[in-house]
Amino acid sequence: MAEHPAYPVGLRLTGRRVVVLGGGQVAQRRLPALIAAGADVLLVSPEATPSVEAMAESGEIAWERRRYEDGDLAEAWYALIATSDHAANTRASAEAERRRVWCVRSDDADAATAWTPATGRSEGVTVAVLTTDARGRDPRHTAAIRDAVVEGLRDGTLVAPHHRTRTPGVALVGGGPGDPDLITVRGRRLLAEADVVIADRLGPRDLLAELPPHVEVIDAAKIPYGRFMAQEAINNALIEHAKQGKSVVRLKGGDPFVFGRGMEEAQALAEAGVPCTVVPGISSSISVPGAAGIPVTHRGVAHEFTVVSGHVAPDDERSLVDWPALARLTGTLVILMGVDKIGKIADTLIAHGRPAGTPVALVQEGTTAAQRRVDATLATVAETVRTQEVRPPAVIVVGAVVGVGPHPNE
Repeated sequence: MAEHPAYPVGLRLTGRRVVVLGGGQVAQRRLPALIAAGADVLLVSPEATPSVEAMAESGEIAWERRRYEDGDLAEAWYALIATSDHAANTRASAEAERRRVWCVRSDDADAATAWTPATGRSEGVTVAVLTTDARGRDPRHTAAIRDAVVEGLRDGTLVAPHHRTRTPGVALVGGGPGDPDLITVRGRRLLAEADVVIADRLGPRDLLAELPPHVEVIDAAKIPYGRFMAQEAINNALIEHAKQGKSVVRLKGGDPFVFGRGMEEAQALAEAGVPCTVVPGISSSISVPGAAGIPVTHRGVAHEFTVVSGHVAPDDERSLVDWPALARLTGTLVILMGVDKIGKIADTLIAHGRPAGTPVALVQEGTTAAQRRVDATLATVAETVRTQEVRPPAVIVVGAVVGVGPHPNE
């Protein structure tokens, strides 16, 4: 058997019995895929990891809490043998051979009749990797090949441009806080498939350089506005390109629905009859403080955090924020777009009960190479912004969590 390569095949296990012997780490890794395949899974093991036990409690698998017995593989189509008892594994493997049940063994791959490939998925495609030479015994090598193939499918590098699947319509993609590595996998794939990208200033700009030369990149800040408001002009551009049969990505910073006007664009597209897909992004309200070593919640320090927009001052009649109520809260306050209004915001919070000595951190250009953290208090933050020349974009964190963690680098 060793001189012949394994024959690759995809098993359709929906509704078919699969027996798993052993409830340890191997089962914990393999069971989710078997459940996703719709298999009728029976676990035979006297004990199991908490994660495996949870699968049984939720009804995803059946669990018989005992050791393997001859006859357990009756009516099975497939077996995974992964107990810590080598003798029991050998007996079960022999039963599988007698009953002609394809069998995977975690302790002895050469004694098995099937091997589990390293698998990955990307938009309806399953990649399964089996190596046939000596390196096939190294799961890290197989997994590395799998990861390279899946990543290539996701970012479009393994698909010839004229074979790419372009779906006319618009994808509202949250690009994350700025670091190009923090965009979601789906967002990156949609960028690779786009004909047109309409990008915000705060989106991950480095990703635009990776786009093929035929992709039209439009700076949303430079769309000719004519008689329209800026947002209406952006909406019109999205609709116009999509109705030309193009795949359009609206690349936004953070998350499209966190102060990103994503819903306004989705509504405009719906009214125009243009298909729209929303791809959530990592919001800067959480990721930027985290990148600067600040947890927005911490046990014994803060059980809540509130995210507000600071683009309108507290004394402005257009403000929708209940600043006096925020001042009475004891948790973390995260302020976006508030650098130029922070003086009035701090004064209002102090006036309504927040201690003047409450720690404040300003994280400028968070998650990028230009990231900078400046610390202050509510009493000193306005002057600190002026003297330290803090400029947008910056995320402002107010609360005791600012003092948690490593000493900040200012």
